[in-house]
Amino acid sequence: MQRTNDSIVTEFVLVGLSAHPKLQTVFFVLIFWMYLMILLGNGVLISVIIYDSHLHTPMYFFLCNLSFLDICYTSSSVPLILDSFLAVKKRVSFSGCMVQMFLSFAMGVTECVLLGMMALDRYVAICYPLRYPVIMSRGAYVPMAAASWVSGLVDSVVQTSLAMQLPFCANNVINHFVCEILAVLKLACADISINVISMAGSNLIVLVIPLLVISISYIFIVATILRIPSTEGKRKAFSTCSAHLTVVIIFYGTIFFMYAKPKSKSSAGTDNQDITDSLISLFYGVMTPMLNPLIYSLRNKDVKAAVKNMLGGRNLSGRI
Repeated sequence: MQRTNDSIVTEFVLVGLSAHPKLQTVFFVLIFWMYLMILLGNGVLISVIIYDSHLHTPMYFFLCNLSFLDICYTSSSVPLILDSFLAVKKRVSFSGCMVQMFLSFAMGVTECVLLGMMALDRYVAICYPLRYPVIMSRGAYVPMAAASWVSGLVDSVVQTSLAMQLPFCANNVINHFVCEILAVLKLACADISINVISMAGSNLIVLVIPLLVISISYIFIVATILRIPSTEGKRKAFSTCSAHLTVVIIFYGTIFFMYAKPKSKSSAGTDNQDITDSLISLFYGVMTPMLNPLIYSLRNKDVKAAVKNMLGGRNLSGRI
């Protein structure tokens, strides 16, 4: 899969979301506003968790990682999307495309694994409440979060390296609004069987296995909650898991459409399917990170109380 001089592509051209000027303006304003909301919502959530010592627990440590991850993920792709609306021809250099693809893929994989770790945390908290502080000590939850980041970076290094070795011929138009790995692989003028096999293995390890961990964890969680005698106890136990479960459903519901079945060049989809994939990718890449802080804050009394305390403390110090 060596790239010869005749097959070296120095830049790619992104199709974008729309070629209509008015729609481009609408998309630019909408995505820019959503990006600001992502930075604000996740930034506030991170600040609150750091500020309030009552939130220095494994659950909120994972949540802080998730918020930082959402900021990193959107920052790796949204600036490129916004820039494409301002440019007449949406060009991106080969190296710039590979860097953006690497970062986006790494953040996506990291989130898959991190959500699995968060499910294990909820499993221990609900099923073994008395042993929870011992099992989920700092020596346990910090390496769990670190493993999520390392797995994402390692997997992305493998997938991006394989993609960079492919020859890209005359067609350099990416039928997407970012350098999404499946859209880039469709442009290769060589056999991508190794890439397909690698992606399938990646899906099994970082997509299916975390989902199995989440599913099995929640089976035990639900079984434990149903054994709680009081209605109030059941409601309180469910409330600690509902936010995470909502995020999991939204996240996996969109990502499975994109990565569950990597396609080879010979089985490339139609234009309508590419448009659908782009819209799903937009929802996954922008809407989900924007919804995450809302889901966790609106459903969590501790976070809402911490926000009030932080704002109240700042107002008091400002008066003094």
